[in-house]
Amino acid sequence: MLKKILRGLFTIIGLILGYLVGKSAIDSTYFSTINYLYDGPVKKILFLIILTAIFGIIMFLISPWINSVIMKVMDYVEKSLQKIPATEILFGVVGALIGLLVSVVFLDLLSKVPIVGAILAVVVAILMAALGANIAIRKREEFMSLISNISSRRFQSGKEKKNRNEHKGYPKVLDTSVIIDGRIFDICQTGFVEGPLVIPNFVLAELRHIADSSDGLKRTRGRRGLDILNKIQKELNIDVIIYEKDFPEIEEVDSKLLKLSQVLNGKVVTNDYNLNKVAEFQGVPVLNVNELANAVKPVVLPGEEMKVQIIKDGKESGQGIAYLDDGTMIVIEGGKKSIGETKDVVVTSVLQTAAGRMIFAKQKGDI
Repeated sequence: MLKKILRGLFTIIGLILGYLVGKSAIDSTYFSTINYLYDGPVKKILFLIILTAIFGIIMFLISPWINSVIMKVMDYVEKSLQKIPATEILFGVVGALIGLLVSVVFLDLLSKVPIVGAILAVVVAILMAALGANIAIRKREEFMSLISNISSRRFQSGKEKKNRNEHKGYPKVLDTSVIIDGRIFDICQTGFVEGPLVIPNFVLAELRHIADSSDGLKRTRGRRGLDILNKIQKELNIDVIIYEKDFPEIEEVDSKLLKLSQVLNGKVVTNDYNLNKVAEFQGVPVLNVNELANAVKPVVLPGEEMKVQIIKDGKESGQGIAYLDDGTMIVIEGGKKSIGETKDVVVTSVLQTAAGRMIFAKQKGDI
């Protein structure tokens, strides 16, 4: 249907163009010099009709080719726009309009320049529009944050000014490891997490890549992560935001997460020890699930007695290894000779790290 409409439109354009060309030819001095060949109004009208018909037929015949070019251009533009987030398009258009408004100041001066004035004015307008769009797209997160902060402020009547909006917490940016781990679902279910959960598109892409891996273990982990996200979105009463912004100039996913947290003024949720350290160095707030798990484990003090089963030998000579029900490792001096047995041990010291907690103990009879 669109092709038929365009073909008819181009035919009409051809007819109009033919008429204008014929009218110009009749009114020109060249036509008057050969007027003896066309010395009557009938011949002029006939000439005008023939020229109009010729241009209309030409446009009718070449319109399919023009239509195909237009359709290809439209498809290309549509596919390109589909890859660009709506916020980028909106801010780009607004930035371009602001750039054009700024360029108006210079256009009047440039248009007065002899010969190249008009060209310079057009070039400056295009450059200012492109510059405005580029700045608006690059700084859109800051603009959105500013607009959000301004819109969220309400003022009391009178002299006092007060923010009446309820504090909903900082955005929590989830990394791949904490999604696969799955404990974030249980933490959110308890209601201890405030604020929206932000799932970046590049984290989803990494999860899909892991889920499609040829390695069976990786594939299982990736699918588990996707299942956890679906459970969070469907079963929990918490805001989940799929964030489309990417940072193509940054290659590593961890670095993108830290940059995104800075842009959103949020916090990274992870159980990656190395990411935790890098975030601390860059001043990005981090919520480490392992640290939370260690913090809520029962407190074990030196001198406390417990009964454990020694499972295997440790790294150092003569050491035995046991585990509590919550997975905490207990290193028992001289426990290697009692592997497979249940022994009473006495805690000598506790080592607490971001990666976990280790308890050092001795068999009760060895003290």
